[in-house]
Amino acid sequence: MASSKKLPDALVTQVAQVLSQRVHPGQHLTLGLSGGLDSVVLLDLLVQLQHPLQFRLSAIHVNHQLSPHAGDWAAFCCKLCTSCEIPLDVVAVQVPFQPGDSLEAVARIARHEALARSTADFIVLAHHLDDQAETLLLQLLRGCGVDGASAMAEQNGRQLRPLLNASRIQLEQYARHRGLSWVEDESNMDTRFDRNFLRHRVLPVLSERFPAYRETFLRASRNFSESALLLKELANHDASTAIHEKKLSVQTLAHLSTPRAKNLLRQFLKLHGISAPSATRLEDMLHQLLSAKPDAQIKIPLESFELRRFLGRAWLIPAPGRPDSTRLNYLWRGENELVLNELGGTLKFWPVHGQGISRTRLEQAPVTLRLRQGGERLQPDCKRPRRSLKNLFQEAGIPPWTRETLPLLFSGESLAAGLGIGIDCNFQAHPDEPGIMLEWKANGRLDQSSVSR
Repeated sequence: MASSKKLPDALVTQVAQVLSQRVHPGQHLTLGLSGGLDSVVLLDLLVQLQHPLQFRLSAIHVNHQLSPHAGDWAAFCCKLCTSCEIPLDVVAVQVPFQPGDSLEAVARIARHEALARSTADFIVLAHHLDDQAETLLLQLLRGCGVDGASAMAEQNGRQLRPLLNASRIQLEQYARHRGLSWVEDESNMDTRFDRNFLRHRVLPVLSERFPAYRETFLRASRNFSESALLLKELANHDASTAIHEKKLSVQTLAHLSTPRAKNLLRQFLKLHGISAPSATRLEDMLHQLLSAKPDAQIKIPLESFELRRFLGRAWLIPAPGRPDSTRLNYLWRGENELVLNELGGTLKFWPVHGQGISRTRLEQAPVTLRLRQGGERLQPDCKRPRRSLKNLFQEAGIPPWTRETLPLLFSGESLAAGLGIGIDCNFQAHPDEPGIMLEWKANGRLDQSSVSR
């Protein structure tokens, strides 16, 4: 670094303003250092601002191991940081590239995952005005919504981008003024990559007619960002009345305009950690939720979830593996609990007196836990006739997908109790005898399915 030269005021002021608004004295910043022009310039700026702004500085170099020169770039970064007395962490990653994948996207994900493992208060990245313009164009060409068109923000969580208002030309001028050196990644010239195609083929032509396109695109991104914020606030407003216990009211969806209903549905998916699907898929999901017959069993796969509809609400549940009901047969020998891995839960047995399942009558034959196979009937109310489990589950409001994994308690071949629907009349404990209560703990939480008198 050429630390003896005077800093060009504009770039230093810009970075200092961004950092001073967000970084407190004593906080730790780590720079994503590739060794290229952009990150080398940012390192030079941060080295000289760390004392005035009183932050701690380190750097991370992510070695993707994709280029034959990758080792040289890591060595360059080590030498550079040593000269600046800045700690450097070199992280080698494996890029899990498969045929059909975008190498750019997969490498970016691997890089961001490596950076995210840092314990620093902020991860500082060297994206600049030209990167912002390229990102906006790429997003628009992919048919993004306003959220995607917002492109990159100066701060996103721990990520800081203090150079977003600086152009690549400004960085080059700064580097020459400071006498900096950097490495060149040969892949940056490969126009088979979408970003490089825009950078070398499209944007130079655009610049001939619209020389201020970078600043214009930046304003557009900020406008899109404001629109995205308004949509988020509207979604939160709608969700406050439409979403209860992470279930979405289909009736509320039906009363909203289509764009507003889609906005709410995206928010519902986001609450479950599911990224927004394509516009076509989102419209199809909305159509199925609103147009299918009331008794239709909707099942739409979404990542590791399934979108279902039941009792006028949309549910997102983890996609289950259907256990083999013909083979599942657990023998109960008096344990306080049985871990039923195939069903994804634990059944607890509580000793009580004068209520629950009669222990005496239950243990007159081997006690087993099984799943529905069809045709089972139960009489929870001694004053009413024996009824099918399907009717009892429907009456209890238990979703169809839950019924498939709720264990049934048998004494010999007699059905004694069904989780969530009750105890058969013949097995209900009398006031003067010991009984048993059951509770089903599914997926790490206490489920509502239990049996009582």
